[in-house]
Formats: sequence, C-alpha cells, structure tokens
Amino acid sequence: MDKKKVLFVCVHNSARSQMAEAFLKKYGGDRFEVESAGLEPGKLNPIVVEAMKEVGVDISQNKAKSVFDFYKQGKQYDYVITVCDESQSGVCPVFPGTGESLHWGFSDPSSFQGTREEKLEQTQKVRDEIESRIKDWVNFI
Repeated sequence: MDKKKVLFVCVHNSARSQMAEAFLKKYGGDRFEVESAGLEPGKLNPIVVEAMKEVGVDISQNKAKSVFDFYKQGKQYDYVITVCDESQSGVCPVFPGTGESLHWGFSDPSSFQGTREEKLEQTQKVRDEIESRIKDWVNFI
C-alpha cells in the first residue's frame, strides 16, 4: 500500500507545523509520508522543542523549511494541511497541486506573551490540541 503524502504548512515552520509533522510521524508513520514547511521559514521555537520533549518527541534537530523549495522541487501531496490561526489566515500559505486542502487553526506559540513558564503552558495546550487532532484524523482516514 502506498503511503499518503501529507504537507503541514504555516507561516514560519517553527512551531505548529513542526509539531503536527512529528505527531503524524508518531501516530501514522506506517501510513503517511509527512513533511512540513513555511512561507517565511524561521528558527525552531525552543519552547516548542521543550514542550515536545515533555511528551517524548524530540524535534530539536529539525530545521525550518520553505514551502517554495518544495514547490520548486515539484513535490505533490495527497493532503496539504494549513495550521495557521484565524488571525493569520490572510498570510497562511497555499500550496498548489491536486491534493486535498484542509485547514486546522491553532494559536501561534510565537505570539504568546508572559513569562517563560506562561508561554510554555500556552504552548503545551497547543501541543495537546495538535496531538488530539492528529490522533482523530489518523483514525478517520
């Protein structure tokens, strides 16, 4: 059976799309080939790395990737899933192709305010929302 190809896309590929990629690999790696990318690739968010490590997922060696690079390489996906929050919907990248486009809105950890602990707590909430959504989707598809 061929694996379904999935691309998670957000603005910076530094948090939400990285978490979604990691969780889909964890829960559906036998059925899905998964990547993530951003419109304006940034640096991996260290609080996201910490939050993922808490649940046994190490993304510390991941790099932010450009959606344009994937497009130039001629990559095609069965599913392109944007994970920008609703306030960023105007800048959330679109990946051209024949795959099914889905949108799952999650808050952006880079926009969180407060102490480091408060930012971590908010990031943990987003992480858990993404993990739950991935688990549900894997069982549905």
